[in-house]
Amino acid sequence: MKMMENGNLVLYDSNNNTIWQSFDHPTDTLLPGQKLVRGKKMVASVSDTNISEGNYYLSMTSQGLFGFYQANNVPQMYFKSLAYGGNVESIELNYDGSKIVLYINAPALGAPWPFINARADNSSGLFLRHDGHLLVYSTSPYNTNDVLTRFLSECDYPTVCRDYELCSNGRCSCLLGIAQDNQTNTQGESRCAEINATTCDNLQHHTLISYENLSHFSYTDDDAAALNGTDIESCKKECLKTCACRVAFFRQRSNSLFGDCFIPSSVLYFIDERDAQNDYKSYAFIKSLDNKENGRGSSRSNVNYKIIAGSIVGAFLLVVLATGFWFVLLRNKGDEEEGMEDNFDNLSGMPMRFTYQALKLATGDFQEKLGQGGFGSVFDGTLQNGDKIAVKRLDAMGQGKKEFLAEVKTIGSIHHVNLVRLIGFCAEKLHRLLIYEFMCNGSLDKWIFCKEPMLRPPLDWQTRRTIILDIAKGLAYLHEECRQRIVHLDIKPQNILLDGELRAKISDFGLCKLIDRDQSQVVTTMRGTPGYVAPELFSLIITEKADVYSFGIVVMEVVCGRKNLDRSQPEECIHLLPIFMRKAEEGQLMDMVDRSNNMQLYRPEAVQMMKVAIWCLQSDYKRRPSMSVVVKVLEGSLDMETDLDYTIHNPIAATRDAELGTTTPILPSLLSGPR
Repeated sequence: MKMMENGNLVLYDSNNNTIWQSFDHPTDTLLPGQKLVRGKKMVASVSDTNISEGNYYLSMTSQGLFGFYQANNVPQMYFKSLAYGGNVESIELNYDGSKIVLYINAPALGAPWPFINARADNSSGLFLRHDGHLLVYSTSPYNTNDVLTRFLSECDYPTVCRDYELCSNGRCSCLLGIAQDNQTNTQGESRCAEINATTCDNLQHHTLISYENLSHFSYTDDDAAALNGTDIESCKKECLKTCACRVAFFRQRSNSLFGDCFIPSSVLYFIDERDAQNDYKSYAFIKSLDNKENGRGSSRSNVNYKIIAGSIVGAFLLVVLATGFWFVLLRNKGDEEEGMEDNFDNLSGMPMRFTYQALKLATGDFQEKLGQGGFGSVFDGTLQNGDKIAVKRLDAMGQGKKEFLAEVKTIGSIHHVNLVRLIGFCAEKLHRLLIYEFMCNGSLDKWIFCKEPMLRPPLDWQTRRTIILDIAKGLAYLHEECRQRIVHLDIKPQNILLDGELRAKISDFGLCKLIDRDQSQVVTTMRGTPGYVAPELFSLIITEKADVYSFGIVVMEVVCGRKNLDRSQPEECIHLLPIFMRKAEEGQLMDMVDRSNNMQLYRPEAVQMMKVAIWCLQSDYKRRPSMSVVVKVLEGSLDMETDLDYTIHNPIAATRDAELGTTTPILPSLLSGPR
């Protein structure tokens, strides 16, 4: 290991070949001689005193250099520099004796193209500050130079002002008609209040307050538009019908009737464009609650009072007759709801129970949706103690009481580092909710199937290998270390969640099945997700080997970097599993390794992982390994079986349902009886 004079820490092997260097892993700083290659990013710290990763980052893609601010887990672009012809390979920082130069390297440019020039000394570098500014720094802490000033004004940085403030020439103030809130932050600064805060319960009473010459930094990202080539009224309607919309922005060319509509995930602030020399007009529409709604209808005239009087008498008699019927119906319904709540009161060892009102408060009335599943939606929330949570709200027509009870009882009584922790639940009347620990990096599918490196960089081999081992350990615990064997029955990337360190945890136990230790198998109704369902489940036989099969499909997807069923592929390549098995039989599995990031450097290891997947995908479930054996093989303490069967046994019904492309739990029409 050697520290070079340019600040690069290099690790060599016995033949003096470089096998690792710190320059390949930039943080918030770029030094002369260092490259930021395609797929990598510079991430700013939280603050000057907190050096953990913050919300600002610069990302290098094939198109150029992009700056993002992560607001509510949604990247919002505030800066972009596109290279001519695209296909950018890297940017490189160099020092030429009096200044530093940031070069863009792309074949279409012929030679490195100087992107940024700044006077500096030989100890200088580029530093991404916690507020998104890219600075040239040197040994003198006061000798700094903001290199993005020719691209961005002070108001173009997403956090220069607070929510609902107006930025003008770098100064922040409240918009006309928006007063200061009574609340203050930790620095004693007041903030601008939201106009008549709205909720999803009163959509019909929402209105929009219009402002001209106001814009938003998200204009930088043309792809961020909610509607392209639309008119101003359609933009307003889109915001009014979208619960999460708090502000909509409309931008149109001065000589055009149509423009683009932006609905940012976070309000943040507004930019004053009254003095800007632009060739377009910009508008902002702030959502508000219509206070006049309750007073409408009092000025109507020419009313037929006799008709009204007759209607009132008739309605009164109808109410009297209907009251008895509804009283009986509601009492029976109330008894059913109370009976359901009693089911939870009688269970021992239950996790914490929450009221529905407390969860509405924690989630801001279920404003920010993290994802959508087969049985309901998951929302972002924060408890009163500041802990982040994920709240799964089950649909009335989705997961039934049986599945809800199964999930609460199962995951509420077990604890493992590779299982998502159930913090609590809510069973109040017909409201059924589950409260989980918050997993900041979302589900695995968003990482292995994402083809936008500026949103999520491709996972490297070591991270993928760790994720696969984490899933295997979680399943081994469910199958072999619990009082009853727990078969998950819905293992898929959407149900594998990742924490801040990209460690995997299994979630969503709504379809799980408990098997006593003295039982070898059980018979049950069909359950699972097309493409991940083991063949024997179509004969309604369930063992823990069904999870082993689903695990094999997930391993195949993780290593290959594509979905088992992908309709964006040519017709002959839509289904991955037949191609995968054919390549395995021909000894050409290396062709299947994902080509992103550093996966090609570890092809031999990736091929061995694929063989583990094939072992788990044996059509005869008795030939599949147990998950504890898989863990030992992955850890290197046991050899895997080599005599593998490459044939695929899928019933016609499985193929038919897989063609539907659905991701919700299925019940084939050929099966009868309750779920």
